[in-house]
Amino acid sequence: MSITTGTFSAELDRGASVEAPGFALPELDLTAAAASFDLPPVAGAISVVIPVMNEEGNVRELHARLTDALIKLDRPYEIVFIDDGSNDGTWNVISELHQHDDSVVALRHRRNFGKALALANGFCVARGDIVITMDGDLQDDPVEIPRMINQLNEGYDLVSGWKQRRQDPFGKTAPSRLFNWTVRTVTGVQLHDFNCGFKAYRREVTNTIRLYGELHRFTPVLASAEGFKVSELPVKHHPRHWGNSKYGLKRLIKGFLDLITVFFLTNYRQRPMHLFGVPGILALGLGILIGLKLTFDRLVQAQQIGTRPLLMLAVLLVVVGTQFFALGLLGEFLANSSNTRRTDPERYLRSSIGIDFDRPELMTFGRAGSHRAGDAGTPG
Repeated sequence: MSITTGTFSAELDRGASVEAPGFALPELDLTAAAASFDLPPVAGAISVVIPVMNEEGNVRELHARLTDALIKLDRPYEIVFIDDGSNDGTWNVISELHQHDDSVVALRHRRNFGKALALANGFCVARGDIVITMDGDLQDDPVEIPRMINQLNEGYDLVSGWKQRRQDPFGKTAPSRLFNWTVRTVTGVQLHDFNCGFKAYRREVTNTIRLYGELHRFTPVLASAEGFKVSELPVKHHPRHWGNSKYGLKRLIKGFLDLITVFFLTNYRQRPMHLFGVPGILALGLGILIGLKLTFDRLVQAQQIGTRPLLMLAVLLVVVGTQFFALGLLGEFLANSSNTRRTDPERYLRSSIGIDFDRPELMTFGRAGSHRAGDAGTPG
């Protein structure tokens, strides 16, 4: 197979302004401290992981745009689609694309398990040294991928897209701004757009973080808590032209609930006794002090204490404090034994394309020029 070598235009260089139809993204310098990082550039293959649900009208065009962007990078690459319970023709289109392009591989969930699990399973099967995640609605632009890789190579482990000029209605942008401000305040990770699914990861990050529930919004927070270097890059954002958004008010509510989960996971997952031990000490200590006071009143001052509310309070505080300590010890046992990063993705699948779970070493990356005659990725 031949390999087509491409060059990047000046507009794609790090630090240049990015022009998009109808607006311009200003320069954003996020690499001032990169010189102190000792991470080597990533020179290996690329995996693009794309969760989709009912995107039949977008998948073919997305594949064509991705192919145009990836063949210029002169690297092996793969495009990993995860069909998360589509009930339209999305899986049929993906199957057709695979027939004409060896770089397309895919997983098909039996039902909709959510974006976090779709990404987790995609990370399981992705084999690239760089993992790109993006949505399947054509709002993310694949031409940004070279810029994201360039910024990774400046010493970062994760580069998160920032939809600085978001092409969405006010009903989506206003709650998103509130959510992003809250996450920045609570977690201390200073990104502008946690909701953006367009991100670039070093393989070490996707091998480390655990995604479940609705935690896909917090991958920068989870990565930062593991000591990885996180950065942000303004990216183009296009309006949706086909299909419907999968998100609504429930997404905002779930996001705030998940933020509480992430806060405790990132701060106390490896030290649960610190979470439960402090209230345990306070409750137990206060209960003992009240008990000593009541003992003094009974033995020294000969007072009756059997009907005093303080006696019940002292007993309650001692019991509650003991329970907090027990919870902390149980948490320590669970933290010590919960080193498994993820479950087997096969348990969630109805079928797969281009993936051999038994002998992954036999799988090959697609390359520029690997498309067969009659490429199904050409929009039509």
